[in-house]
Amino acid sequence: MSDDEKNIDLHPEIDKNMPAPLADAIRSGSVSETILKHSHDADEAMKAFAGHMGEVIHIDEATNKRLLRRIDFNLIPIMCVVYGLNYLDKTTLSYASIMGLKKDIGLVGNDYQWLGSMFYFGYIAWEYPTNRLLQRLPIGKYSAACVIAWGLVLSCFAAVESFAGAVAIRFMLGVCEAAVTPGFALITSQWYTRKEQGARTGIWFSFNGWAQIFGGLVAYGIARGTANHQTSIEGWKIVFLLTGLLTVVVGIIFFFTVPDNQMNARWLSKEDRLLALERIRINQQGVGNKHFKWYQVREALLDPITWAFFFYALIADIPNGGISNFFSQLITSFGYTAEQSLLYGTPGGAVEVITLIVGGWLGDRIGNRILVASFGLILSIIGMSLIVGLPLDNNKGRLGGYYLTQASAMPFVAFLSLISSNVAGYTKKTTVAAIYLIGYCVGNIIGPQTFRPKDAPRYVPAEIVIICCWAVCLCIMAFIYVWSRRQNVLKARVRTHADYTKLENQEFLDLTDRENAEFVYSL
Repeated sequence: MSDDEKNIDLHPEIDKNMPAPLADAIRSGSVSETILKHSHDADEAMKAFAGHMGEVIHIDEATNKRLLRRIDFNLIPIMCVVYGLNYLDKTTLSYASIMGLKKDIGLVGNDYQWLGSMFYFGYIAWEYPTNRLLQRLPIGKYSAACVIAWGLVLSCFAAVESFAGAVAIRFMLGVCEAAVTPGFALITSQWYTRKEQGARTGIWFSFNGWAQIFGGLVAYGIARGTANHQTSIEGWKIVFLLTGLLTVVVGIIFFFTVPDNQMNARWLSKEDRLLALERIRINQQGVGNKHFKWYQVREALLDPITWAFFFYALIADIPNGGISNFFSQLITSFGYTAEQSLLYGTPGGAVEVITLIVGGWLGDRIGNRILVASFGLILSIIGMSLIVGLPLDNNKGRLGGYYLTQASAMPFVAFLSLISSNVAGYTKKTTVAAIYLIGYCVGNIIGPQTFRPKDAPRYVPAEIVIICCWAVCLCIMAFIYVWSRRQNVLKARVRTHADYTKLENQEFLDLTDRENAEFVYSL
């Protein structure tokens, strides 16, 4: 057997995609020289450590906690508010639908279903380009520009007078919002260790629930106010103007608050910026790389876990697309009035907040986000089964079933945090995030179409489709869990081999999770 064949045998499939210079460095032992030669292709964090080559920076527990508190204080509140508005801006259509929108702009037949889906056509059309821009452009500034743009677009909905105009606005709203979720996932992976990411992702994503509470109360107040008092414009137009202009203001604050990475964070001293980078070394991912790497795209497309994420998002978001656009009408089908549906929908937001925050914290605590998140999906299946199976006169029981369905976001958020934790290589990460969210878009496009007008007001066929989708999703979750554990076993074997060599500053070389034997997948 030749020397080259022996080297190949020492590296299983997880190392075969390693770039030639790095593979040669391991074989030859000239690691430091190779890193310097190819440092232009490494992570942005390598620039900060240029003068500390080979020097180990130790962070004591007190300093680590101080940095974490400062990062949380400056990032989490603004991310929470923006993500809450992200959800609120999508669901304004549901509130407006029972406040006179359909009649005022002449919606007939399947027009409303198509308005619900049109947002995701815009989202899916711009999802991959926006992920490329998130890699190429300063992530904080680009994300802020998108937030401001979507607020302006949403405000324009108040001027819509026809179905065609509404379609255009919904499409552009999807384009503008496409950067938010992948951008926030990247920001979370930049600033937090893998053990911290699940809880933080759960916190900012939970503001979907807070938005549902806030939006329902505001819409109810506006509906009551316009019913009792004369106003110059319709109530549904006030909803769009209020949420749109509020989003613009928050976007401007975001621009001045959220940095592009640790190196230009105004609220960190020069010394703390370096320490903030050092504390995430354990992630084996770095903070970003602006070079587009085709081999990482190829690896993403050939990685089975990428497609498991994609199919989970697609199938799980068929229910999400239907429920988020039809929850007001669904509640009225339980025997409540249109105004009551606005008010009674708000506890569903509280269920989402509690399950996401508790689930994110518990998943990080026990080191198993997938297992914890599966309970959310089981609760949702029970809830939808109650809606379908309980007698029609049991309004409270069916309403309670709707509240349980709001736990369904737990696995979606867990996998979003796992893309942050378990996908390394910046080009690969943005590619997998784009594929995951394309699945999210396709599911949300299909979802509203399952709520057919002929099935109103109960929509039983749509409810059965939702139960079946969630059952399939449980199987996909089991596959992801087993696959990740298997990859960790393979990597452990590589690290224990006598010829294995860890590279200097390997954590910041922009290696993918497959080619980095030090990388351990979170569950």
